[in-house]
Amino acid sequence: MQGKTVLITGANGGLGTKVTRTFLAAGASVAGVSLDIKPTDFADPKFTAFTADLSGTAAAMKLAQDVTGKLGRVDALVHLAGGYTGGKTVAEEEEATLDHMLNINLRSTFLLFRAFLPHMRKAGSGRIVAIGSRAVEGPAPGMAAYALSKAAVVSLVRSVAAENKDLGITANVILPGAMDTPGNRASMPDADPSRWINPQTVADLIFYLVSDAAAQVTGAVIPVYGHDV
Repeated sequence: MQGKTVLITGANGGLGTKVTRTFLAAGASVAGVSLDIKPTDFADPKFTAFTADLSGTAAAMKLAQDVTGKLGRVDALVHLAGGYTGGKTVAEEEEATLDHMLNINLRSTFLLFRAFLPHMRKAGSGRIVAIGSRAVEGPAPGMAAYALSKAAVVSLVRSVAAENKDLGITANVILPGAMDTPGNRASMPDADPSRWINPQTVADLIFYLVSDAAAQVTGAVIPVYGHDV
């Protein structure tokens, strides 16, 4: 990854920390994006922090301008940021929850892709990796709004893959099960984390999809379910 610039949203989150460290260790320059992120979050001169809220067009376009202006280019876009709200059935769910899930998971992804794809198309190369959810293929009761927002992300990624397949740009999406992160341990204290996905496993898969070895992998929807297949 020497000489490559990788943008990572949610770079200081439970999964994002593993992903960021993986790319930094391989020699990449990393643009880490989050609502709350500091240059000191990663003690590496190749790390640059960008604070951004991706819920609006102006913010996404400004991020693209800031990152390319400071780092010159973006070779890979790794989109990890997102969120979960659930617990109610469709019959009980509030419209505000649906709007929130669509905004934080789908709209932000669409706006981010739209902001950075012109730069990749101009360069004639690029890698895009997004995080979906196992709920896309097997939603449990009480998570309809979340599951459909992530299902829409899968459709978006596959559209991007189809639209750019002859332009040197790949786009793939990973569907992980529950990951062993501090946040999940805190929110699910009664669960058995030994059955959860090691975030480093997902980080290594992302690294592969960004690498030159995966140049012919695009439009893939990759499940990572661990012990709970």
